[in-house]
Amino acid sequence: MVWVSDITYLPLSNGEWAYLAAWMDLYSRKVVGWQVGETMKDELVVVPLRRALKMRQPDPGLVTHSDRGGQYVSADLKELIRLWYIRPSMSRADDPYDNAFAESLWSRLKAELLEGGAFLNVEDAQTEIFDYIEIYYNRARKHSSLGYQCPEQFENQYFTNLTSSVCR
Repeated sequence: MVWVSDITYLPLSNGEWAYLAAWMDLYSRKVVGWQVGETMKDELVVVPLRRALKMRQPDPGLVTHSDRGGQYVSADLKELIRLWYIRPSMSRADDPYDNAFAESLWSRLKAELLEGGAFLNVEDAQTEIFDYIEIYYNRARKHSSLGYQCPEQFENQYFTNLTSSVCR
């Protein structure tokens, strides 16, 4: 199992920025954890990973892949990785193609949600990102790589098939 992560900038109408970090399951393309923040402190990536780990309870050996941003080498993240027996992976320096799936998520999000605009403030960004990820992206947006299913459908089908094959 592989989860990829990245941080992106979210434009605010006052000319400032908010920041969004997300963790995506590479198999189903489901965003399993995300956080909007006013700063790019370490918690921006640690908090959503902690929530995703508690919710999904992955087996030891989960691979987490990210770029080489400072948040991804923080002491808090390293401790979380140690506690959950995670295998960290990082992109090569200055090579965005190594984290193409996360970059693709940002491209889609910004094209489908922002359309060149900006959020009113951090709270507006939080609300809009919640709607986009939790209601649209994970539960309705179809992906060609998933046989034109949304991530939630794809995961449900996987677990249904897994359960039915075990019960035979």
